[in-house]
Amino acid sequence: MPILEIETWLGRLSIREDEGAITQLHWNGTPGKEETPLLLEAANQIQAYLDGTLKDFDLPLAPKGGELHQSVFQAMLAIPYGETRTYGDVARELDTYGQPVGQACGANPIPIIIPCHRILSANGLGGYSGSGGTDTKIALLKLEGGYPFLL
Repeated sequence: MPILEIETWLGRLSIREDEGAITQLHWNGTPGKEETPLLLEAANQIQAYLDGTLKDFDLPLAPKGGELHQSVFQAMLAIPYGETRTYGDVARELDTYGQPVGQACGANPIPIIIPCHRILSANGLGGYSGSGGTDTKIALLKLEGGYPFLL
């Protein structure tokens, strides 16, 4: 599987491609440098997003996970840039409970691109499984603006 490592203001990120789709994004993850056209495009889009010039990713994605995880990933992808939802909001949309939604968010293999940072708990931020935890979640939410409670 081709992997491309990039440096960003969030730290070093590794992007993994498998069979023509992005399958993983890791902080300080697997080193690698294989410049496939898809990985280069993903790197460009991630940098543009982190620079504040890209709001919507346009990449083929193939996150691993069961049926509920796939539903949660799709629900996260449907949250517009600059907006948030709660675990409960997504749970109601999918006719399930908040805990499995939180577990799917924590299992998201392609954070940033699949925007799990846009999912909040009913009582605050909730967790974030990316490097830096909630500090990274706050940074991504601030980047997108529209979060006066964080500014």
